[in-house]
Amino acid sequence: MIRHLVLFKLNEGVTRDDPRVAAGVAAFEALGGAIPELRSWECAWNISDRPIAYDYAINCTVDDTEALQRYLDHPAHQAGVGQWREFATWVIADYVV
Repeated sequence: MIRHLVLFKLNEGVTRDDPRVAAGVAAFEALGGAIPELRSWECAWNISDRPIAYDYAINCTVDDTEALQRYLDHPAHQAGVGQWREFATWVIADYVV
């Protein structure tokens, strides 16, 4: 099994109440039920206010590297990524669990 972690940082001047952010969050919240490769799905706002903290996180699992690639290529995932690209940057980690 592979865990896929993504940490998002809103761009300078962008806040959680920005309509683009709300739409991006809604798009990611819907992925859990839309992509069959996902074995687990969590996404939420970070509650930490430390200076090095990121703003939003995705934590999910898939069976293997092929399933991960299908998830990454899925149109619903690509649509969500396209929305987030407008107002945030992110880092990822994929590892075997």
